[in-house]
Amino acid sequence: MTEKEAINYIENHSWSKTRLGLERSRQLLDMLGNPQDSLRFVHVAGSNGKGSTCAMLAEILIKAGYRTGFYSSPYLQVFNERIRINGQNIPGDALARMVSRVAEAAEQMEDHPSQFELITAAGFLYFAEEKCDVVVLEVGMGGEFDATNVIERPEAAVITNIGLEHTEYLGGTLTEIARAKGGIIKGGDVVCYDGDPEAINEIKRICRERGARLTVADFSRLHTVSDDLPRLLSGEIKSLPIYRRFLYKDEEYKIRLLGKHQLFNAAVAIETARLLSGAFPRVTPETIKAGLAGTVWPGRFEILDTDPLFILDGGHNPQCASALSEALADAAPGAKFLFLLGVLADKDYGKIIDIIQDRATGFVCLTPDNERALKGTELAAYLNGRGLKAAACGSLSKGIDLAFDIMRKESDKTGAPAGIIAFGSLYLAGIVRTEMQRRGKI
Repeated sequence: MTEKEAINYIENHSWSKTRLGLERSRQLLDMLGNPQDSLRFVHVAGSNGKGSTCAMLAEILIKAGYRTGFYSSPYLQVFNERIRINGQNIPGDALARMVSRVAEAAEQMEDHPSQFELITAAGFLYFAEEKCDVVVLEVGMGGEFDATNVIERPEAAVITNIGLEHTEYLGGTLTEIARAKGGIIKGGDVVCYDGDPEAINEIKRICRERGARLTVADFSRLHTVSDDLPRLLSGEIKSLPIYRRFLYKDEEYKIRLLGKHQLFNAAVAIETARLLSGAFPRVTPETIKAGLAGTVWPGRFEILDTDPLFILDGGHNPQCASALSEALADAAPGAKFLFLLGVLADKDYGKIIDIIQDRATGFVCLTPDNERALKGTELAAYLNGRGLKAAACGSLSKGIDLAFDIMRKESDKTGAPAGIIAFGSLYLAGIVRTEMQRRGKI
């Protein structure tokens, strides 16, 4: 099996559809010798921020000198991003070898595993073969019945911000969704984002029931010291990278991840890292600071260029739209942007537009690279129907060219856009980032 054949095996078959439950994963992993049992995990669930929080935790553990696996989803540009060790994607030959072993076992099963179950098993095999000291394991969806939840009690279970998502699978209330995500709690240490009280109360109940020690990040002890983003948006500085410096519980840190919401994720990562220092003694206050400062998480409020300003954000739901809008209002009050927008049809894009429309001078609409995508022409028609200024482009390259052209033509006008923001889907973010790399902007 080649790398391409391995990826095709996982992605291009009827079993790729989501199917919650642990029975298939347990059977598959048992046939593979249960590689997960030789590993130590930090298990992370949540609606928003779990990827960023995972990235911070992985970088902290790497800076502490631990051989650190990182399992994440979905990928941004290449499939191999989903399985990483010390920041390096799984090599193509190793991916092919792992998937070959997984496929051989899966083909013997009467109930064939799903795409996510297959790649999760391949990740466990690779991390075990490479003798990782610890694996930062991101939940795919929910928690209790997610394929990653076959592991025994992790070194820490982490719950990031909880919002209404995947309601057809997880339930229609925050309590039900928190209950699903709290399924990763198996006793031991739990760290939780201080979010909606309805969700937090359910996490607290689960912790009491399962004898877990809960730490809730204290956002009242979180304060910004300085922020380079407003200076960049005003043109005062033009060089990258830029940082936000902040205090958490009277200790100073800095991060490259932009937006105030990332401070909340950083607080969760700090609390988790402090707890992990008991099991991983090389995690120190110094390595926590170094890890946060060194964390890069592409496609999440990422500045790709400064002339003109080009921001890429893979946010895809109302919570992400609120975080983006608040970050822009915080850094550049009154500034408006040209949005390069693409969404999935099954997302609440109407609510997303409600949130970001006051930050927009107009929209260039694209079709994300996904079978669930809303066509750019349909999105533009919807926006125009709401009285907003929108145009659709048939290709990504033409859409970016149009956005740059609009920026040039309007740069001297009153109320000109302060920059371009590509937003609405991680699937859009991936192809935008690849195109900007091709153009030499990254």
